[in-house]
Amino acid sequence: MIDKNDYYLLFGITLIFLIFYFIPQNSEWFNISIINGTTLLGEYAKEHVLTCLVPALFIAGGITIFINKKRIIKYLGHNTKKYVSYSVASISGAILAVCSCTILPLFAGIKKRGAGLGPAITFLFAGPAINIAAIFLTFSVLGWEIGAARLIASILLSIVIGITMAFIFKEETEKGEMLFKDDKTANISKQILILFFGLMLAILIINGLQIDQLLKYMLIGICIIGIGLITILKFDKEVRNAWLYETWNFSKTILPLLFIGVFIAGFLMPLIPNELITETVGTNSIFGNFVASIFGAFMYFSTLTEIPILQMLISKGMSPGPALALLLAGPSLSLPNMLVIRKVLGTKKTGTYVLLVIFYSTLAGLVFGYVI
Repeated sequence: MIDKNDYYLLFGITLIFLIFYFIPQNSEWFNISIINGTTLLGEYAKEHVLTCLVPALFIAGGITIFINKKRIIKYLGHNTKKYVSYSVASISGAILAVCSCTILPLFAGIKKRGAGLGPAITFLFAGPAINIAAIFLTFSVLGWEIGAARLIASILLSIVIGITMAFIFKEETEKGEMLFKDDKTANISKQILILFFGLMLAILIINGLQIDQLLKYMLIGICIIGIGLITILKFDKEVRNAWLYETWNFSKTILPLLFIGVFIAGFLMPLIPNELITETVGTNSIFGNFVASIFGAFMYFSTLTEIPILQMLISKGMSPGPALALLLAGPSLSLPNMLVIRKVLGTKKTGTYVLLVIFYSTLAGLVFGYVI
């Protein structure tokens, strides 16, 4: 009997067949786009995947397993001092390593269990905005100026948006309790975990240094050996497998979509007229930043795919200000994302949140455009 998955498979096979059947093989624009897409994908594989993304995925997997979420989430509760709850919520993306998909159930959970509206909104915005893999890749691909601006602006905007929401909608928080399962990594010392994460971060830092290639590879090799020894000697089989599983979980979710996004960005690059980009987002104007924020807020970007798309737009003449505005609004919002948030917050609060993200992203882009 044919089941539901077989229908999906049939649809996929049919779609692939139609794509190849109608490919304009003798078209110059199509051939140029294909070459450009594969070239950009090759550049990513050589320059960013092994040296930046793969270490970041292992770090994200480690964060998921070894960082004590119990303490992090408890700091968002209604009994916590405001400056503590907002501070913790604003750096949650790097600590919890969540993407725009996984942030939604976490947001709904902490809101239901007693987190205040302001800290919960800060958590909602900051979670995907400072995803550790996205931050590393932004620095690697788009440069340190946009990378640093994205990191700082994401933290600041998350706090400002949260405070603004709390000011507009004064409400009583739900008095639920934060309940968590036992932590299976509790027997691993803090010193070991600091060394473990330090060695993984060192790989990223060493790779960015302008030193002799042989020396660079030797230092990276030493770090890899150190990480291997820690995982063998200090982690039991259950913890080691859990870390590798979480790393694989991130990889299988992110890498295929990223590769597809990179290829599509490269494919579209020759097709988009430079004049269109320069006329709309080519200058650091209110209109340009607003358009970029609107585009980012309503378009759906899978994790990390906003970076190659933005790289393509910048190469076409997009100004740094609108580029930052898109980076701020894009990962934190999308049309599907809004529909889920509406179920948790209601129409009025969701609409206000969307408008605040667009407004503050536009403002941050303007400021960055003038400073840079």
